[in-house]
Amino acid sequence: MELPKQYDHEKVEDRIYDFWEENGYFHAEVDPEKPRFSMAIPPPNVTSELHVGHALQFTLHDIVIRYQRMNGKEACWFPGMDHAGIATQNVVEKQLDKEDLTRHDLGREKFVQRVWAWKDEYGGKIKEQLKALGSSPDWDRERFTLDEGLSDAVTEAFVRLYEEGYIYQGEYIINWCPRCSTALSDIEVEHEEEEGKLYWIKYEIVDSDDFLSVATTRPETMLGDTGLAIHPEDDRAEDLVGKTAILPLVGREIPIVADEVVDPEFGTGIVKVTPAHDPTDFGIGKTHSLEAISVIDDAANIDFEGKYGGMDRYEAREELVEDLEEEGYLLEVEDYKHSVGHCQRCGTVIEPSVSEQWFVKMDNLARPAIEAVKTDEVELIPERWKKVYFEWMENIQDWCISRQLWWGHRIPAWQCEDCGEVIVSRGTPEECPECGGTDLTQEEDVLDTWFSSALWPFSVMGWPEKTEELNYFFPTDLLITGFDIIFFWVARMIMTSLHFMGEVPFDQVLLTPLILDEDGEKMSSSKGNILDPLELKEEYGADAVRFAMASSTTKGRGMKLSVREIEDKRNFLNKLWNAARLAIPHVEEAPGSLPDPARLEFEDRWILSRFERTLKSLREDVEDYSFKAATNEIYDFVWHDFCDWYLELIKSRLYSEKKSEAASAVLRRVLTGTLKALHPFIPFITEEIWNKLPHTSTPLMISDFPEPEGELIDDGVEEGMSDMQEIINAVRSVRAGMNVPSGKEISVLVETEDPVITGLVAEKKVYFDELADVSKIEADSDLERPANSARRVLENAEVIVPLQGVIDFEEEKERIEKELAEVEDDLADTLKKLDNKDFLTKAPDEVVNKEKDKKQEFLTRIDRLELNLNALEGN
Repeated sequence: MELPKQYDHEKVEDRIYDFWEENGYFHAEVDPEKPRFSMAIPPPNVTSELHVGHALQFTLHDIVIRYQRMNGKEACWFPGMDHAGIATQNVVEKQLDKEDLTRHDLGREKFVQRVWAWKDEYGGKIKEQLKALGSSPDWDRERFTLDEGLSDAVTEAFVRLYEEGYIYQGEYIINWCPRCSTALSDIEVEHEEEEGKLYWIKYEIVDSDDFLSVATTRPETMLGDTGLAIHPEDDRAEDLVGKTAILPLVGREIPIVADEVVDPEFGTGIVKVTPAHDPTDFGIGKTHSLEAISVIDDAANIDFEGKYGGMDRYEAREELVEDLEEEGYLLEVEDYKHSVGHCQRCGTVIEPSVSEQWFVKMDNLARPAIEAVKTDEVELIPERWKKVYFEWMENIQDWCISRQLWWGHRIPAWQCEDCGEVIVSRGTPEECPECGGTDLTQEEDVLDTWFSSALWPFSVMGWPEKTEELNYFFPTDLLITGFDIIFFWVARMIMTSLHFMGEVPFDQVLLTPLILDEDGEKMSSSKGNILDPLELKEEYGADAVRFAMASSTTKGRGMKLSVREIEDKRNFLNKLWNAARLAIPHVEEAPGSLPDPARLEFEDRWILSRFERTLKSLREDVEDYSFKAATNEIYDFVWHDFCDWYLELIKSRLYSEKKSEAASAVLRRVLTGTLKALHPFIPFITEEIWNKLPHTSTPLMISDFPEPEGELIDDGVEEGMSDMQEIINAVRSVRAGMNVPSGKEISVLVETEDPVITGLVAEKKVYFDELADVSKIEADSDLERPANSARRVLENAEVIVPLQGVIDFEEEKERIEKELAEVEDDLADTLKKLDNKDFLTKAPDEVVNKEKDKKQEFLTRIDRLELNLNALEGN
């Protein structure tokens, strides 16, 4: 069956994907007789659209699952989506805002119905985008974190943790987002360096003419001050501790205490203590029994009787500073750069606030999770992320799990209005177990989205029920995710799995790098350097995007991705397509097995050796998750070994009257093996070519991945062919450098002490004729060198090309001298830049490195041109 002239991804991808899906090739069954491999998808938010980070992670997932499937395993990739509490609620609230409505106008029940309606109509777009990239999870097992089964798992986990004493309610200092109107966990707060002010305020000491100078970045919080604090080792502590000071503008007397958490280097070493609005101050307040007075409400307005009441926090700051200055309490104001916490979702400056929330005690849950990573029961890849993991886990804080939202898993707790008892239950209780009262009110808050995500690896398999999927597919083999959610998700999954399942949730965690542009810059809309994987897929095809993603992936912290890389991979697909077009007519009647080795030509043995060596390395790299190395191996083999060399070398054998059966058999073997090896990376084009091959009744995606056959690897043959390639390339270099007309036949002398080279040159003169237009070639250890010959010195030989009668010497000499002068001018310009200290210190590294690369390129060209000029001058 003939392939069209060009590969058209638009005509292929949807058709091939539908074929896979309709035939159930993504589906995995529980089969205890068969080895299995399983992964659970990092569930994308229901609000998400595919971005470049998603594309990378899902591409790597799909490479792995296709590879394992082709290796005979029952390979299951569990898909699903996350309900994304804050993000989804924000989307729907913005819709309501356009209708001049709020969620409170609708009420909880109707608002939640509205969110479900939005989810059903618009949510899940990313699923279709995943399909467009060729992702092959078991869609029959798709889950959603708010579906009935996963909601049961969340309730079960909450109730068990509560009954075991891990979950508690407490008044605590939390991170509050005034925009999202909810508490945030510490890792949902992003800290940014900002330019601000440091205000020095005068606090008078009671019954004394002395005063204390106290520095603060947030003077508006002083309305809630209930103490001043000093480090106990400060020389002033002995005299000050136990005294009281007067709170400026308010007149409240506040005690002076000593506490080791005070930073002696901040300000004057004496700090104001506002327990209700600062995490450190909250701890000081607990230690010294200081009252926590809240003066900023949930909307970030001042909650204080008097002049400042109702003002926005920043408006109040300005008023307070003016009043402090007017009353003589403002001693100094200076510019000050400091870290300010922002809501990860909306970017609003968070407000530390004391509130009653639900928490999970983390210490005892963290210990076994720390040990699991220390002993490599869970292997973090790359290993350096262990240090980051341990630093966080060994200093872990209790997890605030309640959120003041309506979209999410409502906390399964009820309060008795008669006696105040809190009842945590798997189902709605009918009466209070303490007093028998029936007036019960359910907790309004929902759980942090990450609570349900923490249960994902086993809840998607049916936990808390004891399902056959759990018994067979759990624990999963691999998790692929971004390093930025080690704490949000990875650590919490390990903790919950060890607690509820008694074993780790996965054996390995591959942490993907941050995707940078080709200059190593972080992608951002402000820089205009964001790559949209869907736009790229439309232009270049899914396979080109996938192959570029895999070939750019590193185990470093960042990886560079460029359109140029994707274009290169598109060109690779075209190269593969054209090779298949050439090969298919010649493999139709080719035998299924290789002929006797004695019937194989040198180039046949070489390509088989190269393929088996490449296959061996490819397997090792994929199983080590070294995707860049794997793609480079197979790319180089296909482009250079197979297309540039082998196909060119066997054309005369394929098109001769007596077609070579050996060449056809080797071609069939290598082409089919190459398609199988490439399939996990570029599934669409390989399946399309496979379908046009004879003798391929089984679809490629469920065919067996090729096993390397070590006996076909031949070091001697590969070394010999490498020498032949080097000689041919040297001849080509002379032809190009000396402007030898295309098709003009030349003679070549090869001087070498190596008898293998001498023998191969004599035996394989056809190589030089077909690939370099060489009419006559001779190899020996002592050859007469004609005058006016071009020379190329190689590792094991010297190539001599007589030029007399081949080119016009004067014309060529003039051309080379002109080009040499131009290159020398270019080199001088580059050297001038590199000698300029201002350029070296002020220009970006990328610009400097480009100039250094230019310098090396110009020097290489000058060497080559001078070599050619010497040949023309008879030197």
